[in-house]
Amino acid sequence: MVNKNQSLKQGSKVQIDLVYEEKISSTRTTLLFLAITALFFLVFLRRLYIHGLDVMTVIFFTSFCIFLFYVLNYRNLNVRLFDDSLKLSFGVFSFSILLDNIADSRLDDLPAGLRMGGAGIHFMFVRRRYHISFNFLEHPRVVIMLKHKMGLVQEVSFSTRQPQELISAINETTVRRK
Repeated sequence: MVNKNQSLKQGSKVQIDLVYEEKISSTRTTLLFLAITALFFLVFLRRLYIHGLDVMTVIFFTSFCIFLFYVLNYRNLNVRLFDDSLKLSFGVFSFSILLDNIADSRLDDLPAGLRMGGAGIHFMFVRRRYHISFNFLEHPRVVIMLKHKMGLVQEVSFSTRQPQELISAINETTVRRK
């Protein structure tokens, strides 16, 4: 979903233009996390019924809680490009990049082993650069190379349904700011 030049008022002081917005979800990922959540819940109930409360019962319950959090938190990835920044949000987690800190943006060409590493938020080294990835497996990804590290992070990749359109919007907005 693309919205060009909509104004968002933050308080009554600042007006920021929304250049691009996309909400990405994955039925396949949600179903996978739901299945794993249900499995851990059933194993937890069975273990509790047969053995009572022991270490393994607690481990199964903890695993159930972790995957329940995944189901709730990793349902939607929001990508928003403003006239001064790019904001990625996955549930309670978000990451913002000032456009002045973007060195380059392009299609992500991760090696297959890293590309298929799962859905959600991942931290990894790619070609000796520390990389954070916000992704779903079935969507293409865009990678942003940073001029200056943000903590340890040197590159940020994320899923999008419209990679070329988003890359163009980032490049146009970045050029317009100079």
